[in-house]
Amino acid sequence: MITRLTFLLLALLAAPAATFAQAAAKGLEHSVVTIDITRKQYDYLRPWIKSSHSATKTGVVIGPREILTTAEDIHDLTLARLQRDGRGAWSDAKVLWVDFHSNLALIGCDDAAFWKDLKPVALANPMPSNQPFQIVRWRNGNLENRKAEFSQFTVDDVGLGWVDHLEMELSSEIKAAGEGDPVIIGSKVAGLVAAQTGSTCKVLPSSFIKPILDAHRAGTYRGLGYFHFIWQVSQNPASLRHLKLAGDPRGVIVSEVPKKGGMDTAIKPLDIILQIDGFDIDNEGYYHDPEYGHLILENLATRKHWAGDKIKIKVSREGKELDLLYELPKAEFTSKALTDQILNAEPEYLIAGGFVFQPLTKPFLRSWGADWKRNAPFRLSYYDNDSSSVDRPGLVVLSAVLPDPSNIGYQDARYLVVDTINGVKITSLKDIQGALKQPKDGVHQVQFMRGDSLQHMVLDAA
Repeated sequence: MITRLTFLLLALLAAPAATFAQAAAKGLEHSVVTIDITRKQYDYLRPWIKSSHSATKTGVVIGPREILTTAEDIHDLTLARLQRDGRGAWSDAKVLWVDFHSNLALIGCDDAAFWKDLKPVALANPMPSNQPFQIVRWRNGNLENRKAEFSQFTVDDVGLGWVDHLEMELSSEIKAAGEGDPVIIGSKVAGLVAAQTGSTCKVLPSSFIKPILDAHRAGTYRGLGYFHFIWQVSQNPASLRHLKLAGDPRGVIVSEVPKKGGMDTAIKPLDIILQIDGFDIDNEGYYHDPEYGHLILENLATRKHWAGDKIKIKVSREGKELDLLYELPKAEFTSKALTDQILNAEPEYLIAGGFVFQPLTKPFLRSWGADWKRNAPFRLSYYDNDSSSVDRPGLVVLSAVLPDPSNIGYQDARYLVVDTINGVKITSLKDIQGALKQPKDGVHQVQFMRGDSLQHMVLDAA
């Protein structure tokens, strides 16, 4: 039985948490806003069909007529609106700047009345992890604030981009977060919640956000860079001895260096990476960050660096230590053989004789759902492992066959990657348009990639 004394003790213990929650949210009603998004959504299996998608995001005022939020859903817009105070009238919004790889966007508004009494909040940098965090957003007309506990710093990608960069994991009881909800520490913004799984919130920390925004405003931001080489751990001492590494086991082994169009890289296969930017790399690929602890080496590509910067890398090659300068390539959605995202553009397709041809892209594969790597046809998802090259910058797939007299007998053909048409190598829909103007002996000859069930088609050119 809970006695009166026990009840009072419980109330006293709960009081500091309640006081903290109120203090964290105090004044933020003049800084946190709601963003309503409506955008086009495409069906890549039937690319001529499109629908509408709506999303509600949270933004925080960080400068004169500037609202910071995540970049997710800020594409293919048909309508963007802003609401202050959790209720009331909406004002038309406009995108001032967006960078999908860093998952950041700045939103503006031309309505002067909307900005009345709104106050910018500063970004915390450096950001302590030993203080209480609070996640804040408008919900049902009230400013909701939830306590969050720090778990760890990690390196991962979140949102539409694929570059691994610094993130912070928080644990919170908040529900359905991940749409740019600001994380508050003291009176400053410590980050934006970009995703939530269970009670774990993935947060873009302010120490990652602030340098990007500062560089953007200064006109020096060139986008995020990344390490394009592939490496593996070096836990087997025999491998290091075979590669003639002197001294204690350390570093990681470069297993592959994909060709980048026109890019001459100093890194070679079988190099052992010992240091990057002055930080020692252990045999699992981690380094000790003075601010965030042990992190995977990918973070060094975005730690105080942008695309195009040259970064020092020390390697062991054939038993000799070499100091190399590696130029960070710019992260782009077309960096791989399969375009990773198609944003602010409709899907491309070409129909000829009832055959539907489309570029083979990640959005196309994602039509098979979140677990597309298992559910999509293996012969298509296999190409996700390839990098784009000068010889084959892209791939085209025969995605469907519509009823037409010219394709009788081939009506079941689908999901086949095209190699050549009439002897012309196919890397884009423009290649198909050109090849179909060059029939041979009155027929079109279509050759598919090796390994597909159907290897060859012959079509009447007439």
